[in-house]
Amino acid sequence: MSKDTELDMKDVELNELDPEKQPMTGDGQAAGGEKNGSVKLKVPEDEVTFTGLSKEELMKVAGTPGWVRTRWVLLILFWLGWVGMLAGAIVIIVQAPRCKPIPEMNWWNHGPLYQISDVEAFSPEKLEGIEAHLDALNKLKLKGLVLGPLHTVQANQSNTLDYTRIDPEHGTEKALRSVLEKAHKNGISVVLDLTPNYRGINSWFHAVDVNEVMEKVKAAAEHWLDFGVDGIKISDFTVASRAADWSKLQAVIQGNRTEGSKNKLLMGAVGGISAAEVSQLVNASGVDLLLSDLLSSKSGGEERIKAMDTLNSQQRSLGWGLGAAQNHQLSKQAGSFIHLYHLLLLTMPGTPVFTYGDEIGLKAEQGVSPPKMIWDKPNEGATPNKTE
Repeated sequence: MSKDTELDMKDVELNELDPEKQPMTGDGQAAGGEKNGSVKLKVPEDEVTFTGLSKEELMKVAGTPGWVRTRWVLLILFWLGWVGMLAGAIVIIVQAPRCKPIPEMNWWNHGPLYQISDVEAFSPEKLEGIEAHLDALNKLKLKGLVLGPLHTVQANQSNTLDYTRIDPEHGTEKALRSVLEKAHKNGISVVLDLTPNYRGINSWFHAVDVNEVMEKVKAAAEHWLDFGVDGIKISDFTVASRAADWSKLQAVIQGNRTEGSKNKLLMGAVGGISAAEVSQLVNASGVDLLLSDLLSSKSGGEERIKAMDTLNSQQRSLGWGLGAAQNHQLSKQAGSFIHLYHLLLLTMPGTPVFTYGDEIGLKAEQGVSPPKMIWDKPNEGATPNKTE
C-alpha cells in the first residue's frame, strides 16, 4: 500500500463519528452532513452599547408634571424627616434625667496635707527652719501645711491658755508671717492647730466647761484668720462638736468665705469611732475635713474596705492617714510597708494626711519622742535624708 493510500484511510477514520457520538435515532449521520453538537454562531460586526439619554432628552423629561410632583414629594419627605429627628432629639434631651451637679472642690481636695506638730523636732530653727525648708516641701506637691499647736499654755491648766501669743519654744509671730508669705507664693495653704490643751492629757482640759474653752477657740480663729492662715484644726473633735457654741465657731470660718476667694478650712481629728459614727459626725457638725484613725485600727483589710465603702459618698470631707490623727509617724504602724501605704493613701477617695518624716520613713529613736527630722544639709533647705 502506498503512502497516499495510507493518508486517505486515516482521513476516512477521522471523518467517521465515534460510536458514542452517534445520534440516538440510529439513522446514521445527522441531516445536512453536520456533526452532532456543532453550533454555528453569527457574531455581529458592530456591538451596540447603551449611552443613556442626552441632555436635551433629560430636560424634556424633567419638565413633565409627573417628575415635578415626584421631586416635590421627595423634598417634602426629606424636610419632614429632618424636622422629626430634630424634634425627637429635643424631646429626649428634655425628658432625660438630669446629671448630678459637679461637687464643689476646695483646695484641700486637690492634694495631700502635711502635719508639722512639733516645729522644733522638724527643724532646730523652729518656724524659721520651716520657712527654710519650704522649697523642699514644695517638691512633695503638697496642698497644705498643718502647723502646731503654737499657742501658749501650760499642761492641764486652762487659766494659762493664751491663743494670741506664740510660745517662744516654737518661734515668733514674725517667723510665722514669713512662713505664710513663702508658702502662699508656692501655692501651699497653711492651717493652724488650735487644740487647747495640747501639752496635757485631755485636749479640752479636765473639769472645765467646754463652752468656755470654745469661746476662746472662736476668738482665736478670728484672730489667726485675720492674720492670714487658711484654716484651723481641732483635735478630739467629738468633744468640740457637742459644745453649745460650736455653731459660732463654724460661723466664723464660713463668714470668711467670699465669692472668688479661697475658702478657709475647718478641720477636725477624731479617734476610736466607727465609720458609721464618722459619717454621722460629718453630717451633723458640718466640718469641712474630718481626719479619723480608721486605718490605724486593728481591724483587718475587709473591715477597712467596708469603712471606705460606707464613707465613699462623703469623700470630699474625709482625711485619711495612718497615725496622722494622733500626730504619729506612718512608720510606727506601717513597718516595712511604708511605700505601700503611701500608695494606698494617695489613691483612696479623700484627702491624704501625712506627718512630717513620712516621706522618708522617719522612725523615732528609743526613748525619743517626737522623732527628730533628718536633713542632708541643715540650715540650707536641703531635701530630707532617707532613713534606713
